[in-house]
Amino acid sequence: MAAAQPIIPSTPDLGKAEGKCRSGEGGPALLVRVDGLKDHRGNLKLEVYPANDKDFLQDDNILISEGKTFRRVEQPVGAENPVELCVRIPGPGTYAVSILHDRDGNRKFGLSVDGIAFSGNPKLGLSKPKAGHSSVVVTGNGISRIAVVMNYRTGLMSFGPLRKN
Repeated sequence: MAAAQPIIPSTPDLGKAEGKCRSGEGGPALLVRVDGLKDHRGNLKLEVYPANDKDFLQDDNILISEGKTFRRVEQPVGAENPVELCVRIPGPGTYAVSILHDRDGNRKFGLSVDGIAFSGNPKLGLSKPKAGHSSVVVTGNGISRIAVVMNYRTGLMSFGPLRKN
């Protein structure tokens, strides 16, 4: 019987070293353009998960302790447009990506404050989207580009992109 691997303590830094894009470094990466931001306050947190329902949005320390894909990149929103984030990925494959617009900087999703987006731009309901609707297929070893649209609370129990005036 194999010994269970110890669970790594969860910290906001898990997955950051593996996820950081560095200039001049080759290999696969995703360059994600973030559209539809409510404002340029706070931070953006991009996370990469395996593209299956069991692992999608799973606790980071569980994924890492099981040797599964997990990458994280955080950066201030900044004033530039378009806003882009770069994240390293292990190689060609299918991944599920989430982005949190943490407007108040508390590192948690606040239902009435923050925004959320997923690769594939699925329509959001009251539960998390399926991994298959929130995934991206990466076929090469270079930089793959995707665009996501942020969703914010738009009503009592609904989320969606902001309407342009």
